[in-house]
Amino acid sequence: MDMNFREQVYKAVQKIPEGKVSTYGAIAAHIGRPHASRMVGCQLHFNNDPDHVPCYRVVFKDGSLSPAFAFGGANVQRAMLEADGVEFTPDGKVKEEYIIREL
Repeated sequence: MDMNFREQVYKAVQKIPEGKVSTYGAIAAHIGRPHASRMVGCQLHFNNDPDHVPCYRVVFKDGSLSPAFAFGGANVQRAMLEADGVEFTPDGKVKEEYIIREL
């Protein structure tokens, strides 16, 4: 049986290791829906299990954070990523070496 879209997104996000991030577009491409990055974001916004589906490890393609991060906004997301060891540029974006472009 095929997994539904949400399950596919969550399974892909679970592959992002601590200390790394990926992008909405990379998640969409990984599950075979390369034009569905906004749909990925929507599914992650409604994630109710961040301990098992680390949605805070998903960022925009330029490394910026979502102001609509479901668990408290971009400042909370940044704090969670910094606790994972992710570093940021002076303008507040995730440094490129921490971004996984292909899962």
